[in-house]
Amino acid sequence: MQRELFMAGSDSEIESCYPVFALLRPHVRREEFLAQVRRQERESYQILAARLDRRVVSAAGFRFAEFLAWGRVLYIDDLTTLAEARGQGHAGAILDRLIDHARARQCAAVHLDSGYARHAAHRLYLGKGFELTSHHLARRLD
Repeated sequence: MQRELFMAGSDSEIESCYPVFALLRPHVRREEFLAQVRRQERESYQILAARLDRRVVSAAGFRFAEFLAWGRVLYIDDLTTLAEARGQGHAGAILDRLIDHARARQCAAVHLDSGYARHAAHRLYLGKGFELTSHHLARRLD
């Protein structure tokens, strides 16, 4: 089977990505997923996905943003792969495409945050030239 990378734009393409995103974002319910993505699209959010035989096996949600600290960057919000498809190069292919996409858009860098214990993901990111540059801190608001 040949991997196909595609930008999810139609409702059906976005919805086909839900099973992959649900692994990383289990709090997002299927019936809310499309509307959430459409809201985030207003802030430049897009989805690049990989499919095998019409089944999405890996996907990344990303956006373009500009920061005083970093300049214009492509920021990866989400990157996830089905458990049975891990280790087959899908996330790496998505990262390569996003890095190329960022260069074509004159970005200074590609940024992402990753969960502290996601060691396999960290090996991929470090292998693709990412550097651990900061701690991400958050405070939940009641």
